[in-house]
Amino acid sequence: MHDDSALVEARLERFVVERLRPSLHVSTTGLELSSWTAQGEPVSFDEAVSRRFDPFLIGTPWGRAWSTMWLRITGVIPAVGDGRRAELLFDLGFDSAEPGFQAEGTVYRPDGSIVKAVEPRNAHVPLDGAAGDAFEFYLEAAANPDIAEGFRYFRPTSLGEWETAGDTPLYTFRRADVVVLDETVWELLQDVAVLRSLLHELPAHSVRRAEIVRALERMIDATDPEDVSGTASAARAELALVLSRPASASAHRVHAVGHAHIDSAWLWPVRETQRKVARTFSNVLALQQEDPDFAFAASSAQQYAWMKQFQPELFERMRLAVAEGRFVPAGGMWVESDTNMPGGEALARQFIHGKRFFLEEFGVEPLDVWLPDSFGYSAALPQIARAAGSRWMLTQKMSWNETNAMPHHTFQWEGIDGSRIFTHFPPVDTYNAQLTGEELARAERQYAEKGRANTSLVPFGYGDGGGGPNREMLAAAARLRSLEGSPSVTLSTPRRFFEAAEAEYPNPPVWSGEMYLEFHRGTYTSQARTKRGNRRSEHALREAEFWATAAALRGADYPYEELSGLWETVLLQQFHDILPGSSIGWVHREAERRYAEVLASTERIIAGALAVVAGSGEAELVANAGPYAGEGTAAMGIAAVHGTGVPAAVTRTTSGFVLENAHLTVAIDGTGLVTSLVARATGRDAIAAGERGNLLQLHRDTPTRWDAWDIDEHYRRHVVDVTDAVSVDIVPHPTAAIVCVIRESGGSRITQTLTLGADAEALDIATAVDWHERQKLLKLAFPLDVHTDRATSEIQFGHVHRPTHANTSWDAARFETVAHRWVHVGEPGFGVAIANDATYGHDITRSPRSGGGTSTTVRLSLLRAPLYPDPEADQGEHTFLVSVRPASSIADAVREGYRLNLPLRPLRGAGPVEPLLSVSSDAVVVEAVKLAEDRSGDVIVRLYEAHGGKVVADLRTAFGFDAVVETDLLEREITEKAIRAVAAQTVQLELRAFQLVTLRLRQPSFGSV
Repeated sequence: MHDDSALVEARLERFVVERLRPSLHVSTTGLELSSWTAQGEPVSFDEAVSRRFDPFLIGTPWGRAWSTMWLRITGVIPAVGDGRRAELLFDLGFDSAEPGFQAEGTVYRPDGSIVKAVEPRNAHVPLDGAAGDAFEFYLEAAANPDIAEGFRYFRPTSLGEWETAGDTPLYTFRRADVVVLDETVWELLQDVAVLRSLLHELPAHSVRRAEIVRALERMIDATDPEDVSGTASAARAELALVLSRPASASAHRVHAVGHAHIDSAWLWPVRETQRKVARTFSNVLALQQEDPDFAFAASSAQQYAWMKQFQPELFERMRLAVAEGRFVPAGGMWVESDTNMPGGEALARQFIHGKRFFLEEFGVEPLDVWLPDSFGYSAALPQIARAAGSRWMLTQKMSWNETNAMPHHTFQWEGIDGSRIFTHFPPVDTYNAQLTGEELARAERQYAEKGRANTSLVPFGYGDGGGGPNREMLAAAARLRSLEGSPSVTLSTPRRFFEAAEAEYPNPPVWSGEMYLEFHRGTYTSQARTKRGNRRSEHALREAEFWATAAALRGADYPYEELSGLWETVLLQQFHDILPGSSIGWVHREAERRYAEVLASTERIIAGALAVVAGSGEAELVANAGPYAGEGTAAMGIAAVHGTGVPAAVTRTTSGFVLENAHLTVAIDGTGLVTSLVARATGRDAIAAGERGNLLQLHRDTPTRWDAWDIDEHYRRHVVDVTDAVSVDIVPHPTAAIVCVIRESGGSRITQTLTLGADAEALDIATAVDWHERQKLLKLAFPLDVHTDRATSEIQFGHVHRPTHANTSWDAARFETVAHRWVHVGEPGFGVAIANDATYGHDITRSPRSGGGTSTTVRLSLLRAPLYPDPEADQGEHTFLVSVRPASSIADAVREGYRLNLPLRPLRGAGPVEPLLSVSSDAVVVEAVKLAEDRSGDVIVRLYEAHGGKVVADLRTAFGFDAVVETDLLEREITEKAIRAVAAQTVQLELRAFQLVTLRLRQPSFGSV
């Protein structure tokens, strides 16, 4: 027989477009419309419906970018026959862009309750009632611009801010009708869609493919093109046999989990996300009324909290669906955060606040970590997740690696302390699946555990900008439950999947260490003000909680609600498109305002608490909230101001300047570059021979795609050293040696202040930049006389070692890395620590050394200037503080990081105050001190081992307590792992490397402080 399958497929395409789709609706009736447009920001339903609505005509242009138009919609329900239903159908001016990246709307009943959303590919609204009944609805239409443009161009746009977006209407309102849907024709269309999608994935010469082609051909023949509705049942009968054939016994098993990845901000502001969440969640609840077997998983407690605040009626419906097990809280975090840059305590608070919300509101605790889209995963995350009570983790983003493919799809992920979490990486390679044949075939083809396991998860539903599953996806799932040639599909939940996967694969392989995303490396640097706000807010909250606890032990009120709200503000900004710097300008300007509010509030809390702790008086004091002593002030205590000892000296020489104190001798040349940095105790110079440190380097920064996200390796080929100085001068100071350097480059001005304090063991370099470059990357370089094959970088609750060579493709791809407060490079007997107060991006490389061997260059990525999605990214003023400490160990690096980020705080009071807590070992770091979330008055102390080895240490308190127990992050008592002994006001602990421990000190004795 001749193979005419291509002709059949061409005939089928025309049949679907010209016959089947146009026959879905057997009647169409227009609606009466009137409109009111909100001026500026969105308003509530009650406010909108109180306004005057004017007649509105189909075909009217509407919607400047980010504006909102309200429509009042009235009509009459038409008569329908058997197998038909009446519904509303809208077209707001939709184009081919994905749902969530263009206009979208929300339909309300007159009582203010939400029916569902109106979006591309989900534009219908069900009608309840009898024929002849009048109805009234309100449509809130959002004119959200398509900033993505299909991610084809990455060109600058003015649409990312209200002020620059312009007043031109973006859309033309095309349709608002009552239609009668022919359900049989609709079901036929779904049959055809599934079979067409499947046959394209089958081998060209397979029997199954040929069988489907012939069945589709018979289906077309059975359909009268003049009476599609009347012959649709006969056409469906021709497909019944091929749709009934079951999947093979060895077919891949897919757990399809309804999902909508809703970015909490990205190419839209936070206020629009709040509406996107309402649209998506109402879509889901409407869909569940039609399909009771459909369960939907949604992460991010913040998004649920928005519904509780802004859409309480919808939230109560969600609460009922959660109780029924059909609306499933997932992830257990406040938002789907970045995991590279949030500090350890902040990442812990993501789980604490997220799980606490779900437990308090629904009585449900998610046991999975749901992070499909974050840009790489910190090696500290397994321990933090396990400490929060989580058992499983899902991620998708690692499929975006440019160079190396992850070797596993189901595995145990091991963190820096040895904690492991059962992890799944869906082989479908998307978190926005539509359950197409292509997607399911890809999941089966790419699944790496074949022969050992056979189950994977597919998250399905429109996402990024929300939307979620639609009825077409559920129709596909029903047909794919068991269909020959396809993986079998079961509608499922995260928990059901993970329990099945664990049972099937009890001993999966282990991936140890970070999951570094070989992509989006620019997110460690873009939008530097957002990153500074995060770092400063994290440390300000530590101080506020610590001093508020000390004050509460003396009888002051503890600001539970305010601190919780401040934390939630910071946690929201850690969302994986805000903190990484990959959102529109509107989002980052708002984040900067929010950080300023957090810092103002924490300063007020700290001042009030210190007034209680230090008492009234005029003694000059210094408060130290950090875990290490500094400048004569004990850790976590208040001391009298001490003298600084012998002042540092600065001398002008023929070649520049020399800065000296008891520990260091620093030579600076006439252009302000560091030519020598000698630790006097060793006599060894940290700067590589013939090189100069404090070198600012300007690179061309033009990524292939994804401007704000990416730094591509080719940036290294284009560099200009910024060495010309406008001025280099000594700054007089009574105790410190200071040299100020001013440079200009292009339209930017850079002022650096190099300071050697009287008793300092590190050179501090403050850099102020008035930045006006475009598509440039500014790095600060330190070529160091250290021979090493690895660098150490701080992460949450510990550190990681990374190669400085490029032996393997994995090493070569890791050309830009993230660190928190410090990096350290060393060889036996000598090392150099470089700490910072707000920088995350680094690159650390090896170079041939004059005289043999290699030297190591550490570079900090200070600033970028991408043009998309924010054309004004990073423009303006910035400050950075960096310290370089030679002859240092990793322990010294830990201290240095805290010194820069938790500076001593001067105040006046009655006199010195004994440290609230003290620890006998520098290896054990107290990271958080607060009162318990249950408001019992118990004191919570969170600490960790910071040096990378087992340690025994005593924790001493300045207050009495009745008992001490270990808890998880949610402050629930657990079996003791670290407590060895308890005596009066002393807890002896034994910690393994990088172990995280939370202690609950019960019934602290307020009066004994």
